[in-house]
Amino acid sequence: MTEQPLDLAVLQRRLAEFAAARQWQPYHTPKNLVAALSVEASELVEIFQWLTPEESARVMTDPDTAHRVRDEVADVLAYLLQFCEVLGVDPLAALEAKIERNELRFPVRGEPEG
Repeated sequence: MTEQPLDLAVLQRRLAEFAAARQWQPYHTPKNLVAALSVEASELVEIFQWLTPEESARVMTDPDTAHRVRDEVADVLAYLLQFCEVLGVDPLAALEAKIERNELRFPVRGEPEG
């Protein structure tokens, strides 16, 4: 059996179905979801809070810490996807548009002549 590639829309639908099966939709307001997103992002920050830059670059070498990082990344992404679903935002289209604006806003400077 071949494994299907991960698909953002499929994961977003699974999250919506998960919440619907538990009747959580009344709690999944934009305000509540963005607050939960902030909390989960803070929990990710907490892992790195007192690490040196060198320690933070090696964080995935410790299996326990790597597991915590992956779990918090998953929580952040889950709440972001649910937030986008509720507001009708296509996260990939939003990211693409932002990258395009940044490319115009911050053009590549040429190499210094010398």
